[in-house]
Amino acid sequence: MKILIADRISPLGVDFLKKQNGFEVVEAYGSTPEQILEISKDVSAIIVRSDTKISRQVFEVASELKAVGRAGVGVDNIDVDAATEKGVIVMNTPGGNTIATAELTFTHMLCGTRPIVRGATSMREGKWERKLLKGAELRGKTLAVLGLGRIGAEVAKRALAFEMMVIAYDPYLTDERAKELDLKKVELSEAFAEADYLTVHMPLTHETRNIVDEAAFAKMKNGVRVFNCARGGIIKESALAEALKSGKVAGAGLDVYEKEPLPEDHQFRQIENLTLTPHLGASTAEAQESVGVEIAEAVSEVLNGGRIRNAINMPSIDPKDLELLSPYLDLCQRLGSFARQAAKGSVAAIHISYFGKIVDFDCVPLTRAVQKGWLSGVAGDEELNDVNAPYKIKDLGIKVETIKSSSPVDYNELIAVKTISSENCEQEVRGTLLGKGNDPRIVEVDGQAIEVRPVDTLLVVRNVDKPGIVGKLGTILGDCSVNIANMSLSRAEEGEWALTICELDDEPPASALQALVDDSDIREARVSRQG
Repeated sequence: MKILIADRISPLGVDFLKKQNGFEVVEAYGSTPEQILEISKDVSAIIVRSDTKISRQVFEVASELKAVGRAGVGVDNIDVDAATEKGVIVMNTPGGNTIATAELTFTHMLCGTRPIVRGATSMREGKWERKLLKGAELRGKTLAVLGLGRIGAEVAKRALAFEMMVIAYDPYLTDERAKELDLKKVELSEAFAEADYLTVHMPLTHETRNIVDEAAFAKMKNGVRVFNCARGGIIKESALAEALKSGKVAGAGLDVYEKEPLPEDHQFRQIENLTLTPHLGASTAEAQESVGVEIAEAVSEVLNGGRIRNAINMPSIDPKDLELLSPYLDLCQRLGSFARQAAKGSVAAIHISYFGKIVDFDCVPLTRAVQKGWLSGVAGDEELNDVNAPYKIKDLGIKVETIKSSSPVDYNELIAVKTISSENCEQEVRGTLLGKGNDPRIVEVDGQAIEVRPVDTLLVVRNVDKPGIVGKLGTILGDCSVNIANMSLSRAEEGEWALTICELDDEPPASALQALVDDSDIREARVSRQG
């Protein structure tokens, strides 16, 4: 498998990949977009930093591509939507530069508090401006942290060591986590109003773009200090420039910008109380070595069929959870396939319900497995995997709903897949794992209890509940040399319709199915393919 390294990463990461069996490493640093398109045609993985753009055109031509790895956090240079459509995993390394970025943020905070930059510059110019360069202290000040992920948490820890008061805004921050970090959880408006210092550590999204704008500065104290070492665009640049010029903001520090490199004529370059650095967040020897090795290991593991780490467009599963979930993933895929083949009419929605102990796990991978199984018979020759299955389901206009239920069931764990047609026709199949071997079983079909293994070929028959049906099935299948490995029967009321599911060694010919359908005692006969 060919791995393209388009931007320079740590030599240790490159060497790691070169030592793996079955990999061919192509180093193509500084390639033009046209060259990247040509090289990508037969690669299995691409590794980048921030320089090379992996566009939709790359995903269109790279038919062998399985993964794109970013040695760093931001994936602005990767078309994640296009990757998802093509079933390509996009991964980053959020932990590798955590300390480097947190320390740079604190460096900016210190430089924004004490006039270090101006002092160093004036000393080189032969000046002695001691009386002009009065600063302030961090101790006793309130730091507002917007975004309390890995980096935000590390900044908060350092601020507490400097005896600052720390408040944090993060929609996903729990009370327990805030208590653990010894900080106060606040709403966004409160963070703006209380901050003496404000630092942002959020991803750049539609919701966070320009989250610190003119209205935000109007809520802040006079003399506040503001810092951004996360992503350009979170702080509105024009609003910050005006706030610095007016004195509303006493000092600021930026490592990231809306447009990079920062244009030579940008007004920021003329503002004295603003410290600028050229996107140095991950620029330490330790961080570059860490992210280079981490992304190399992650790409290698994915290509070898192992766990997926730090994926942007699909859930990353902890190895311990993966071991526990693995048998359920196969069951879910088979339930999804069975449900599609049982559905009547055009399917508008799929409802997936989880019961029992399994609700304690992250069920997103299981939901994706159901979707992949549902699509297995309709995707044609297109690449289908856990990455693009939800996209393809959505593209078909099917709404997927998941429920973790506390309702009592007869099994330790139970998974139900219900399809709802445009005409509100519902079909449901339920499954579980039995025994120490975690053997998959279908245990209910449309409300009728039954126990059948979801093997590759199932014959599903609905028939009048009367003597002789089993004999007919055996005779018709026997005449075409199709062996019944197992047969499961279920009925509602005596004399009404019954359900029969046969596990077959081979798929019966169309003539056998037609003979079953033509029988007046059989309402439905179909083959359900699970393989």
